[in-house]
Amino acid sequence: MQRRLPPLNALKAFEAAARHLSFTRAADELFVTQAAVSHQIKALEDFLSLKLFIRRNRTLLLTEEGQAYFLELKDIFKNLQDATERLLARGSKGAITVATPPSFASQWLVPRISQFSQLFPDIDVRLKAIDFDEGFLTDDIDVAIYYGRGRWNGIQADKLHTEFLTPLCSPSLFQGSKPLKTLSDLKHHVLLHDSSRAIWKMWLQHFKVAGVNVNQGPVFSHSMMVMQAAALGQGIALGNSVLAKPELDAGRLIMPFEEKLESRDAYYLVYHEGQGESGKIAAFREWVINLVKEEQAFV
Repeated sequence: MQRRLPPLNALKAFEAAARHLSFTRAADELFVTQAAVSHQIKALEDFLSLKLFIRRNRTLLLTEEGQAYFLELKDIFKNLQDATERLLARGSKGAITVATPPSFASQWLVPRISQFSQLFPDIDVRLKAIDFDEGFLTDDIDVAIYYGRGRWNGIQADKLHTEFLTPLCSPSLFQGSKPLKTLSDLKHHVLLHDSSRAIWKMWLQHFKVAGVNVNQGPVFSHSMMVMQAAALGQGIALGNSVLAKPELDAGRLIMPFEEKLESRDAYYLVYHEGQGESGKIAAFREWVINLVKEEQAFV
């Protein structure tokens, strides 16, 4: 005997109304009128022969039966959403949305993304630049690039490059009148800071360089701005080896010293749990990781 189930629209109306405890807000979410939500709830109550809501002093409350039903339906709708997302992620076609800090996008990803498009012409890549180092892997983003230590809850992360911090300057500054032969010569130059002065301070302490005033020089919000200022001869940046490579290869920046310090932070490819092996996400993930391995083999 075939089981009878309530209409899906009535269940959706009930779930939204129970979650918001408001017919008005449920109607806004579902893009219908409040009267339509009320009608669907009434139809569901008639179908179940149960009262699901009660009104008290202009407040909408769930009955005991309504509360129990909502808790069950909430998980069912979440499972439906997750199943749909997994199905779409398994597809080898369609769009993939990649979010990344602007500096990583411009210095590393954008110059290489055409290679991915040539390998996977059926996958439409959509890049979003986000002004944060982490925390922006939302439901509408498939893959993101985070910068940090790799410890984030609820997501999976693959470390990309091992990075090093080293002073960078323009060739003209290196050949200028102020000396730049030893690390102690840094005291004669303007230091350029990426986000904070703490990184320069840590680097100088590690190499036991005394007499350099880290509390001078401008602070920039983006790594690209720091490197641009350095390339223009405005001072010396403490550069990230990955982001600085295009400028070094082009000769706009040079490394005046051999000393470099492995960074405790790194760029990570992150994605929602359980989606790393699925379709377009797997294709993008494998392409990025393999490309990084190839590049690091020549470092």
